[in-house]
Amino acid sequence: MNELILELKEEIIKVLNLEDITPEDIDPKAPLFGAGGLGLDSIDALELIVLLEKRYGIRLASAAEGKTIFTSVENISKYVSENRKR
Repeated sequence: MNELILELKEEIIKVLNLEDITPEDIDPKAPLFGAGGLGLDSIDALELIVLLEKRYGIRLASAAEGKTIFTSVENISKYVSENRKR
C-alpha cells in the first residue's frame, strides 16, 4: 500500500476519532461522505481541512476545491503528493 495513503488513513482515524475503524477498513477509493463510505459530514470536512494545513502545509482555496479533493482517500493522497509544502 502506498505509504501516503496509509498515513492519511491513520491521520483521518485519529483526527476524526473513528474508534472502531482501522486503516485496513478504509477502501482508498470509497467515498468519504454519504452512504457507502465513512459517512462523514461537514464538521468532519473542516477537520480534514485543518489536517491538511497542519500536517502538509496545504491551504485550500475554496469549499468547492475541498469537495473535489475529499471524495476519497486516494484523491486526497494525489492532491497532497502534488501540493504538499512539508
